Amino acid sequence: MKPTTANSVHARDIASHLHPYTNLAAHSARGPHIFNRGEGIYVFDDDGKKFIEGLSGLWCASLGFSEQRLVDAATKQMQTLPFYHNFAHKAVEPAIELADYLVQHAPVPMSKVFFTNSGSEANDTQVKLVWYYNNILGRPEKKKIIARHGAYHGITVAAASLTGLQYAHNAFDVPINNILHTDCPHFYKYGTEGETEEEYATRLAANLEELIQKEGPDTVAAFIAEPFLGAGGVIEPPKGYYEKIQPILDQHDILFIVDEVISGFYRTGNMFATETYGLKPDLMTMAKQLSGAYLPIGAVMMNEKIHEALVEGSRKFGIFGTGFTYSGHPVPAAVALETQRIYDDRNIGAHVKSVAVTFQKRLRALADHPLVGEVRGLGLIGAVELVADKAARRNFDPAQGVGAYTVERATEHGLIVRGLVNDTIAFCPPLIITDAQINDMFDIFERALDDTAGHVAGL
Repeated sequence: MKPTTANSVHARDIASHLHPYTNLAAHSARGPHIFNRGEGIYVFDDDGKKFIEGLSGLWCASLGFSEQRLVDAATKQMQTLPFYHNFAHKAVEPAIELADYLVQHAPVPMSKVFFTNSGSEANDTQVKLVWYYNNILGRPEKKKIIARHGAYHGITVAAASLTGLQYAHNAFDVPINNILHTDCPHFYKYGTEGETEEEYATRLAANLEELIQKEGPDTVAAFIAEPFLGAGGVIEPPKGYYEKIQPILDQHDILFIVDEVISGFYRTGNMFATETYGLKPDLMTMAKQLSGAYLPIGAVMMNEKIHEALVEGSRKFGIFGTGFTYSGHPVPAAVALETQRIYDDRNIGAHVKSVAVTFQKRLRALADHPLVGEVRGLGLIGAVELVADKAARRNFDPAQGVGAYTVERATEHGLIVRGLVNDTIAFCPPLIITDAQINDMFDIFERALDDTAGHVAGL
């Protein structure tokens, strides 16, 4: 490794701020890994080392790290109108155009878009909208929202409450009231011996119905789900799951919120995974690939029955009292709009479907490795779960840090991937990745797996 520059020493010296999703004790001992340049699917650290970014940063840099059209869109908007708000019956053109585009391209009929600055803020807003909606309809007791164990819906107070991962709850005094959780839809881990996927889906649907009946259907307002669990392990639902879940929601007049923060904008090949799974949401959450991650922006998209209730509430109370200073900020909105134009111009959905063949072939081949218990994924997203015993589907002791070791070895070889719960390693490369680059990515990861096998043998 070449000598560290003075600038990077200074950066490490001052990098004492809290890093999210980091073992702070370990971080304080060794400092952060600092990156300072990007090019296509690659990022470069302050020593000049090149890495394939195998998780698109945080599931979000869909167009890579050097898309000039997005830089130009931001620059042009900064020069034209660098900021204005969307409060008090005012608006900016980029937000209007982006909202129109999203409604026109919605996978099911939608009416309006409410902009936020992140997926967490969008899901926080979903909670408020669901509560507001039922208050306006004269149903003040219908407030409970059901999420799922293993789901990730954000990290603000309400969104962290929806999230069904323990690390998001530890010592934070969440979940808040009126947030419930039902089964994690992971057949590999929770299916019983002799049970088929469809039988497992039937059992989960019955458990959801039982929970609704226990709480009282008149108290349950909404069900929120990622089409597939993202940060919870890239877990696809068992066969028939949504076909069994959606009629239960309809029967009890429970709103369906689909969280497309990770799955949206061609990650599965379709613009939204709502299309991939045939879902019928009342509300949708989006962020991340909405702007290719070049600037922060999130959104809630709602159907007309939700919008009608908001209008009625405004008639009753006057001001519709929620929003953020930067909701619909013109610069992120302009970048997000240009992102959609790039997706269209380059037919990115067709590209994803094409290279996904190579991606899934290489991913599935990892199932033969002695450390890999399950391989899962679709489109350009996937994960492998490492296990101590393949036959028994037994995970390693978390204290052994096997997944973290694999991630470190991949990084050393020039690939950045993400370690999740249960020693699961996730892949979610930029959508612009080529077949050759996919092969490079998995070649590196196979070396990291072999390193890990040697490491495990010595434990």
